[in-house]
Amino acid sequence: MKHRFSPAIVLLVTAAVGAATWQYFPAPLPQRWTEAELATIQSLSLQQLPPLPADPGNHVADHPLAIELGRQLFFDTRLSGNNTVSCASCHQPQRYFTDGRALAVGLGTADRNSMGLTGVAYSPWLFWDGRKDSLWSQALEPLENPVEHGANRTQLVRLIAQDKHYREQYLAVFDADSAQVMLNQFADSTRFPDASPKGNPQQQQAWQALSDAHQQQINRIFSNLGKALAAWQRTLPLMPSAFDHYAAQLQDRPDVQQRDSLSRDEINGLRLFMGKAQCINCHNGPLFTNNAFHNTAVLSAPGVLPAPGRSQGLRLAQADPFNCLGVYSDADPAQCQELRFARGGDEMIGAQRTGSLRNLAYTAPYMHAGQLATLDAVIDHYNRARVAVVGHNEAKPLALRAVEKRQLKAFLNSLNGPADPSFFPTQEH
Repeated sequence: MKHRFSPAIVLLVTAAVGAATWQYFPAPLPQRWTEAELATIQSLSLQQLPPLPADPGNHVADHPLAIELGRQLFFDTRLSGNNTVSCASCHQPQRYFTDGRALAVGLGTADRNSMGLTGVAYSPWLFWDGRKDSLWSQALEPLENPVEHGANRTQLVRLIAQDKHYREQYLAVFDADSAQVMLNQFADSTRFPDASPKGNPQQQQAWQALSDAHQQQINRIFSNLGKALAAWQRTLPLMPSAFDHYAAQLQDRPDVQQRDSLSRDEINGLRLFMGKAQCINCHNGPLFTNNAFHNTAVLSAPGVLPAPGRSQGLRLAQADPFNCLGVYSDADPAQCQELRFARGGDEMIGAQRTGSLRNLAYTAPYMHAGQLATLDAVIDHYNRARVAVVGHNEAKPLALRAVEKRQLKAFLNSLNGPADPSFFPTQEH
């Protein structure tokens, strides 16, 4: 017996198959990129990364001996209250200088995700909310944070004064004549007990008991530790990814389907990245970040109030005694334009710094408090563009199809550098 189907059923089946094809199969790629697309692709390549920017507030930013001192300090657990936490505890070289946790863990648990450090010297603002305006001033805050290193200023100065190796290195980098006198006096723990303006009540009281001159001398040595740490962090390398190899190939042959470095899905994802997905609006340049602040309606971490973001961060940066305009900065006030004219205020409530997209495979979870565990979750978040809990959500719904989300993820994974980050220098003290 032959089965006969009505024209209506045939039309319904055809429409369903067509819809499924539209949802799950990509449209064909054009043969060549346009001139504008080629220019955009090249602008994202590591080949376009400019030389390291100067750090006017840190006169030893590129000093070889400061770099070596900073490298050793970075891995030294004695820069903590109980000798168990180093900078590398949260910024692990094997994880591209993150820690794989939603929230950083030192002596306690912080309320923010550890940002990666590769390429960090190119950002004019540090931390998720931009509360520090230089890499060297950023390096100071975790040292005294009770849930991170939990150290105090005189303890850290004493370490430099008492450790023969550190003392010699410090004197070789900074002003030996004046530094020698300061280090000699601060080596005495009975005369200068643990003290800090950010410590526990006893340490704060001890800090207030110090003379203004001694406070300034301690702050000078303390700030120099940050400058040495920053000098080393400026040297952390960025390695080319599959995308960078593809961009280099396009310089010789602008064929869209040149697949020696990228797959068809990755190339389609690149097209989405630059177009429909709107990622490039914030994630542009060789580091895939505009280093600006945006509210994209990321939900707060469980049990934590919504983050004020840049609106508070700028106020903290402007009040920081270790900022570009402070007495411990080596910059001329005319070199502090970022701090003087930065945008903040209520319109920046909830705005967080745009993170780099390089090496995403090694730096999960994502967002300022690690709220999103996977790249799929990140893409879904931007695809929906929820209403912001605080402030205004800058992101708009993307209406990406399932196949497009898969392709976008494929492209983002093409931004991963070498799978084995053994090229990063490591040394435990």
